[in-house]
Amino acid sequence: MEMRAKQDIEIGDDITPPLLPLSFSLHDSFLSSHCSSCFSPLSFPPLPHHYGSLYCSAPCSSSHSPISSSSAESFLPLTCPRSSDLRTALRLLLSLPSTCPHLHRFTNGLLTNYLKLTSSPEFAAQIRQGAIAMAAARKLRKGLSLDQSDDVLLEEAVLCLVVTNAVEVQDESGRSLGIAVYDPSFSWINHSCSPNACYRFIVSPPNATSFGEDSGSALLIVPSVSEENFGVCSCSEYNKGTEGYKYGPKIMVRSIKRIKKGEEVCVSYTDLLQPKAMRQSYLWFNHQFTCSCSRCTVFPSTFVDHALEEILASNPSFSSAGLDLNLYRDEANKKLSHYVDETITEFLLVGDPESCCKKLESVLEGGFHVEQLESEDGKSRLNCKFHPFNHIALNSYMTLASAYRIRSSDFLAFQSKTDESQLKAFEMSRISAGYSLLLAGATHDLFCSESSLIVSAVNFWKQAGESLLTIAGSSVWNLLGLPKSELSTVVKYKCSECSLMDIFGAKSILNQAERTNFENISSDFLACVRSASPKFWRFLIHGCHYLETFKDPFDFRWLAHAHCVAEDVDFIKEDSNCEHHAEWYTNARTNIYKVGMHCLVYGVILAHICYGQNSH
Repeated sequence: MEMRAKQDIEIGDDITPPLLPLSFSLHDSFLSSHCSSCFSPLSFPPLPHHYGSLYCSAPCSSSHSPISSSSAESFLPLTCPRSSDLRTALRLLLSLPSTCPHLHRFTNGLLTNYLKLTSSPEFAAQIRQGAIAMAAARKLRKGLSLDQSDDVLLEEAVLCLVVTNAVEVQDESGRSLGIAVYDPSFSWINHSCSPNACYRFIVSPPNATSFGEDSGSALLIVPSVSEENFGVCSCSEYNKGTEGYKYGPKIMVRSIKRIKKGEEVCVSYTDLLQPKAMRQSYLWFNHQFTCSCSRCTVFPSTFVDHALEEILASNPSFSSAGLDLNLYRDEANKKLSHYVDETITEFLLVGDPESCCKKLESVLEGGFHVEQLESEDGKSRLNCKFHPFNHIALNSYMTLASAYRIRSSDFLAFQSKTDESQLKAFEMSRISAGYSLLLAGATHDLFCSESSLIVSAVNFWKQAGESLLTIAGSSVWNLLGLPKSELSTVVKYKCSECSLMDIFGAKSILNQAERTNFENISSDFLACVRSASPKFWRFLIHGCHYLETFKDPFDFRWLAHAHCVAEDVDFIKEDSNCEHHAEWYTNARTNIYKVGMHCLVYGVILAHICYGQNSH
């Protein structure tokens, strides 16, 4: 089953109207802090150890509480694994016949993957245990107990349907709040690692207008089914969701590439900045299929997939000419991948940003060694470092930007606000912005080769822009010799080299004509920030040894030829006079603001393509 475009679709068009879910549930960790009906944050503090449904308003309560109480979910054991799956399945059962339907598909048109899941060693036991827990809860609600001879086929089939079709519902910050199952208008859209569409969630209280919602959008896709599945359902019958769900998390699909009439529409179920092996592993474990899209099946692998596992190798005592690094790439990536993942997990759980920075930068800067073949002098060791496009490096940059930002905030919170402490905190903020800019630049290079990476590019460019604007607006510049009135001059900046700022000031940030010229907009943007970044990059990253190895956050061609050595920077020379300092810092600050605005506006333009109007 698949969905195809019933007309030509331009980039940045809504493909579906807002779709209500057939069934959904918050994850356990959000039951005490978010509305169980609309998934909006509650206005009162989280209730500790609360596992029932809470609501933000009377309409949400009247819409959802009858379904919640009728589903028997309150009778599930508190220790039940994957309880959000079980709650979603129990709620879905309310809209299905009481007798067991076809085990492979239901009258709502959704496939269950029943045979594959129940015959899988990884899933069979989980499905069986979950189905028994569901059946027992339904019996308990009626005052009965589950007998060992009772048939749980219906519960197994519905749970398989949820596992197969459920999607993680995320808020605007990317947190996964819960899961939802949608009708075939969405669920029949297949996965691709090079998709032409993306989806967004609309999470808002009743009667609130959420960003990107356009109830007037039409359904621009039609089902295309094989002969054996023909007639399973008509998508139009289900695009209003299950009766009773009026305020659940809605979903909309939007094009990120031009799509021709009759072309299959695909979205991604996984992180596209992961290499092929990791994507395939995730898809198999979570969805029980092996991706055979063009990106996964092409040989040799695409530039992006090669780059996501790329390493840089050097050895002063050994000539690596003619060495096939493919022999060492897997070992090199595996050697510290686990270490980096553990470091990031520890940071997220324990919250020690300083330790996290030291560990990650030690790996990024120092690299690691891989033993080579025997030579006359014994074994030679190859020194390997992550290429900035390597997925481990990208993940590290993301974490380091966050860790340095937290360190800066914490430092000011616990230190007296002397000039010295403010300068130290400012240094951490600078380095955080440096990592954000490097992450955006590296991802943009990959995005230029694989346009489906636009969703990642949106977040990274916006974060880089916000970080740079924070630096430009800091009061610490006054300690560097700039007059207090200097910021007003900076803020009046308007770019004369590209049209990006004019687009930002327009009512419609990205109208149809500009969409067709998007490649030129991207090219002009990159040329503009490339010309400005050398005027402040060395200042921004001063004090971070790893970042100082990069000449430019946007141009990585030099990595193939030479190792960059940090250069002296004029602004730190002791013999420079105050007047020279002020002039240099003024120029640096102006260009930081310029690049920050460009990054932010470019991120907003990309966000318009992915999420529509009012997405910034």
